Amino acid sequence: MIISGQYIDISKREIYPADIGIDNGIIVSITPCIKAPENYIMPGFVDAHIHIESSMLIPSEFSKLALVHGTIGTVSDPHEIANVLGIKGIDFMIENAKLSPLKCLFGAPSCVPATSFEHSGATISADDIHQLLSRDDIGYLSEMMNFPGVLNNDEEILKKIASARFYNKPIDGHAPGLLGNDAKAYISHGISTDHECTSLQEALDKISYGMKILIREGSAAKNFDALHPLISLFPDMCMFCSDDKHPDSLLEGHINILVKKAIDLGYDLFDILSIACIHPVIHYSMPIGLLNIGDPADFIIVDSLIDFTVQSVFINGEQVVQHGILQCSIPSYSYNDMSICNTNLITEKDIILYGDTSLVHVIEAIPGQIVTGRSIYRMESINGILSSSCNDDILKIVVINRYSISKPAIGFIKGFGLKSGAIASTIAHDSHNIITIGVDDTSIIEVVNALIEVKGGISLYNNTLSVLPLDIAGLMSSQDAYTIANRYIEIETLVKQTGCIMPAPYMALSFMALLVIPTLKLSDIGLFDGEIFQCINLIQST
Repeated sequence: MIISGQYIDISKREIYPADIGIDNGIIVSITPCIKAPENYIMPGFVDAHIHIESSMLIPSEFSKLALVHGTIGTVSDPHEIANVLGIKGIDFMIENAKLSPLKCLFGAPSCVPATSFEHSGATISADDIHQLLSRDDIGYLSEMMNFPGVLNNDEEILKKIASARFYNKPIDGHAPGLLGNDAKAYISHGISTDHECTSLQEALDKISYGMKILIREGSAAKNFDALHPLISLFPDMCMFCSDDKHPDSLLEGHINILVKKAIDLGYDLFDILSIACIHPVIHYSMPIGLLNIGDPADFIIVDSLIDFTVQSVFINGEQVVQHGILQCSIPSYSYNDMSICNTNLITEKDIILYGDTSLVHVIEAIPGQIVTGRSIYRMESINGILSSSCNDDILKIVVINRYSISKPAIGFIKGFGLKSGAIASTIAHDSHNIITIGVDDTSIIEVVNALIEVKGGISLYNNTLSVLPLDIAGLMSSQDAYTIANRYIEIETLVKQTGCIMPAPYMALSFMALLVIPTLKLSDIGLFDGEIFQCINLIQST
């Protein structure tokens, strides 16, 4: 097979007409020619860090949305399902991904559970990590979120890092806000990447110690605008990633969106394509071709170097996408029951908060960020009960352990803007308990009990109930990608009718229990202060 077009040689920083010869899925020749079609042949895009589970789609269905945007590979951390199902969940992700031509490299989740201040469905020990990293289908140690453990030389944490070094596999980082000597000490353990930088100063500091920075643009965390100067300052130290991407966002685009944004800002084409296509493959030793002779025939064809509209996608010499339409058959997945919800239906007495008029700690959600602010609010007691105050956008937030029966944790949050109803989800990083925000207890009870009955998903109550069940661990659906994407859009549209001002409400909600991201979060155990890394009382001491 011969494919002709304008060949983009990223390593030599050249573009010229050429015929690409392919035999048995391998590139066997690249021959310059006088004339070729006016489209561009280039390596495919690679997402350098993603949790596929956050798309609410199993890997085979996720691939249907990613491939059409020119993504041919992902560096995939199965951390989310591991927190629910342990190694069984990791094995599921790997096996299901084999149904698709998308080349997914999976890691060994380093922090399951992420902290000791929450309950998860599983634990992955240092011995488990050693066994996982010995496998050929595990390519790296996933994000080391417990940076306090690293800095304090926690024995279990250091054993996990030692295993990655023993097998000569990369170690991903996760250290939001870490600077100076602390960042240097963290990186010195061989931790080579970070996707949590929210400012250029932080990124430059980490680069100075040899760390590579992943420029992230997901559904909730959007850091491209802050970090894009790195594309020209330190192009060799950057990669693009999405981290967490909901299905509606995937309909619009993937890594191709970051490429287009960088092009529009005037950055060098070859630097951009190196970041989007080459660096992840080299850093993680991914089995993805880079459009050289002898490589697997993995590449994409785009219409221009301005719009980057993907015309075709080839993987192992097979055309899997043509003009936005899949050309390959990705079978549906048959599975045994992988849902889990071991808690009881709740009643008003479970979540009522008795108390006198008090000063309470309030989580402040920030649009486009997964970090939160914090404030103190004077909560008025009405008939001895502390409740939401819609006028001040102070809403009740509740987290409920879904792995065993225990008392719900209650807090207050600002920034979502709901004026009626409640929303809930079993996607609640990182332990994935049930999380809900609502203006009144009746609505909260409706959305929580709906999820308990279907054993996981997302829900909305605003006079009527809407539920999207997620039958795989309460995180993903086994249904068709486009069906789930459109159903999610329907529910999110209804959420906006409650007055919600958060651009991606369910994604934002999912991070309100993520304790390893500062500053104030809520776990199923209680209110957690990420700056001092311990639980605190909801009521401020006087």
